[in-house]
Amino acid sequence: MSDEKISENKKKAAGSPLAALGEFRSLLPYLSRYRTRYILGFLCLITVDAAQIIIPQFIRQAVDLVSSAGSAGSFERRSILFLGLEMIAVMAVISGGRFLWRYFIHGSSRRIETEMREHLFDHLLTLSYDYYQKNKIGDLMARSINDLNAVRMSIGMGLVAMVDFIVMATSILVIIFIQDARSALFAVIPLPLVTLLILIFGRTVGKMFLRSQETYSAMSDTVQETFAGIRVVKSFVNEWWFIKKFADTNDDYRDANMALTKLFGLFFPLVSFLSGLTVLILLLVGGIRVVEGYMSPGGLVALFRYLQMLIWPLMGAGFTVNMIQRGAVSLKRINEVLETVPSIMSPANPKQPPFLSIPRSDAAPAEMAVEIRALSFAYDGGGGGLSGIDLSVKRGTMLGIMGRTGSGKSTLIKTLTRTIDPPALTVKVFGLDVREWDLRELRGLFGVTPQDSYLFSDSIKQNIGYGIGEPAEELLKKAADLAALEKDLENFKAGWETLIGERGLTLSGGQKQRVAISRSLILDPEILILDDALSAVDAETEKRILTGLLRERQGKTTIVISHRVSTLRNADAIAVLDKGMISEYGSPRELAAIPGGFYARMAALQHLDEASTDETSTDEASTDGGTING
Repeated sequence: MSDEKISENKKKAAGSPLAALGEFRSLLPYLSRYRTRYILGFLCLITVDAAQIIIPQFIRQAVDLVSSAGSAGSFERRSILFLGLEMIAVMAVISGGRFLWRYFIHGSSRRIETEMREHLFDHLLTLSYDYYQKNKIGDLMARSINDLNAVRMSIGMGLVAMVDFIVMATSILVIIFIQDARSALFAVIPLPLVTLLILIFGRTVGKMFLRSQETYSAMSDTVQETFAGIRVVKSFVNEWWFIKKFADTNDDYRDANMALTKLFGLFFPLVSFLSGLTVLILLLVGGIRVVEGYMSPGGLVALFRYLQMLIWPLMGAGFTVNMIQRGAVSLKRINEVLETVPSIMSPANPKQPPFLSIPRSDAAPAEMAVEIRALSFAYDGGGGGLSGIDLSVKRGTMLGIMGRTGSGKSTLIKTLTRTIDPPALTVKVFGLDVREWDLRELRGLFGVTPQDSYLFSDSIKQNIGYGIGEPAEELLKKAADLAALEKDLENFKAGWETLIGERGLTLSGGQKQRVAISRSLILDPEILILDDALSAVDAETEKRILTGLLRERQGKTTIVISHRVSTLRNADAIAVLDKGMISEYGSPRELAAIPGGFYARMAALQHLDEASTDETSTDEASTDGGTING
């Protein structure tokens, strides 16, 4: 998040509690769906509050009965017994009502939290590739967990505290003024100070909570980054650096929360102190009123009880402000994600190319699977862009792409699937501009095995069948055989059900690549893209995979990116990229004949490497033979 955005959030968080309520407009659809539950919950809550307010009246009557009995010399036990039974009935209503309002209100807030989390997750999946380049995963996780918890508290306990404050504080103030206005007038003198404290508290807590959430996001980023790159961390023996980095972010999070804790530690004792002053004032003023005969002893005891009950609504007002401010800050952070529009979307009226509805026969003319005309593209940060690319790939052919690191190879294939958005009319797939395709249909044509071979923490079977749900066993076996995985599966004790760990940590580099290739092959896609997907396999395995691909994918298009000449020797054409432009194009034989060309130089270097390897192997074999024979 940018500094300007953070500054803007802090200004909004610093506003009054009423201004913060505006952030909750996005919750209205959820609250509307659960309005019946909330209404029932509030009715139960108000019933509980009303029942609690009645209790001091029973106490007043009981004290007055006892005091009058003492002066008259008689005591009506039956009246006290009836009062006790009435109190038991009221307390039963309180217990039942308290269970019901928790069931309806807290239950609804939990359901809303669940729906919001699902909505947020669904929306995150619609966002484009560039969004995840600009936003850290740890921060998104913090918004999905910690911020949603704060929103749930604001529409759960926050609303309860607000209703309690409105109903109980208003009712209690009305009752004590009706019962003895003079005593009540003196007793409530400290209450304006409580109101002032609540306003100051509300303005401060929003800014402090925003700081707390930001430091939590930073800590989540550190944890996610550390464990995602644990292999690198351990290989460099650099654990101490990440321990220090985590300790620093953890200390920042502690300091931010300690600041909030200190604020609460100051606010609530002050409220309790001021509430205690009301009791002291009532003891002085009310005691005089009882002695002078203007108020009964029972009335004074009831007033004491009401003032003690008034402490919770006043504390609840602080809770309300706290939770509303926290919820508003967190909801703002969540809405920032939900209001983000994907940079790449399907058009309003997507088109469909004719070939999808017309079966292709060998007698039909070869369509152009991919046509690229004057394609130029630049990333915001520069590097890896494209400039003036012109390229055609006939359906059923194999295109090889070669070039130095950063020459734009991966960028080129990302434009085909609209992982990044090319300019209009520059990239066509089967005669239709990629920007006119429905995204789901366009990407459904492709089977892409990217460079990083990302695997999920699941079984080999689920990773290979990821794109089609529950594949038949023969499809799984065929895809695994084409990727030369059958031998590896025999060595795994659990076979297809072998768990491979997060990001494929339990597999070798070559095994990861072959599982990823199988995942693409099982789709039998119209266009298969292998982005340097054979770099970690040996030459013999590579040859097996390529031979199988050539045999099984006749009539379908294959695009292979590789640095190896051996990988591309069977391509119908090869495009060599240099600084985002095509520097060489032709068949492998044609490119090999270009003096000083990139492909020719790579072929010569790799041929020398292979020859050197063969000679070394021969020497080692001779030496071993001499040793054995000797």
